[in-house]
Amino acid sequence: MLNTRLVKDILVKRTTLLLLLLSLSVVVIIAVGLTVKSIPLFEYSDIFQLLAGKLWSPMKGSFGFLPFIAGTLAVTLISLVIAIPLCILTAVYLTEYASDALKNMMLPLVNILAAIPPVLYGVWGVLFIVPLIQLYIAPIFGVVTSGYSVLAGGIVLAVMIFPIMISIMVEVLQTIPYDLKAASLSLGATKWDTIKHVILKKARPGIVAAIVLSTSRAFGETIAVLMVCGNVAKVPTSIFDAGYPIPALIANNFGEMMSIPLYESALMFSALLLFVIIFIFNLISRLILRRLEGGQHG
Repeated sequence: MLNTRLVKDILVKRTTLLLLLLSLSVVVIIAVGLTVKSIPLFEYSDIFQLLAGKLWSPMKGSFGFLPFIAGTLAVTLISLVIAIPLCILTAVYLTEYASDALKNMMLPLVNILAAIPPVLYGVWGVLFIVPLIQLYIAPIFGVVTSGYSVLAGGIVLAVMIFPIMISIMVEVLQTIPYDLKAASLSLGATKWDTIKHVILKKARPGIVAAIVLSTSRAFGETIAVLMVCGNVAKVPTSIFDAGYPIPALIANNFGEMMSIPLYESALMFSALLLFVIIFIFNLISRLILRRLEGGQHG
């Protein structure tokens, strides 16, 4: 009987290890596959020229990826600048100020936002955000624009990542022990002082984790951003300039113009670039999280 239990234990241990290795191998297989497909482009051009080049003209053999890298980073950064403060304040209100009835009504509505297909966000961006930027926001700064810009992409993307960011932040804030809040209030701190100096400080690792997960999703969003960014292969120098994020490049061109030499390899390299950007971002975020958690334990 004892031997049977030990065998089962060993079997479960080995099985879970195998499944773990299988999960990790998927990431490695994706990276290796994209790298192998990109090799013809590496043989044609230097990696530094590919990353720093501003000219994208496949017909002439020019593959400069800087506009797409800049477009991806610009749209993602704008979305985070908009989303992070709004989501933190929303999560704080829902957990600390809102009544139970309001909280029970709002949280399901936030989750419904997550279920809306990305293409609907894109249509909303084209019908409302693009004209808003063209007719009202840009003229304030004396800028003439079509409205299709990295700002439009950032706004649409910010709305798309609201649900996941708010949901995680609310869950994190709800885990803060009541004793900490009570101790702060009993010492004479106001409600806002307690939120600012106790609750948000204690919840900081969880808030950073929510931002990381939301940003990872933001990097890969395709259809909605593709519809409102303008898709011009130039490095944006202003938030009102058109941009061309990497996911939009892949979605727009894969399956077309494959007769052009090195075109498929260039698109595979763009996918590899997106993979590397997300990997580096998550690695840096993991280091920041570990430092924050270490600081709290210390």
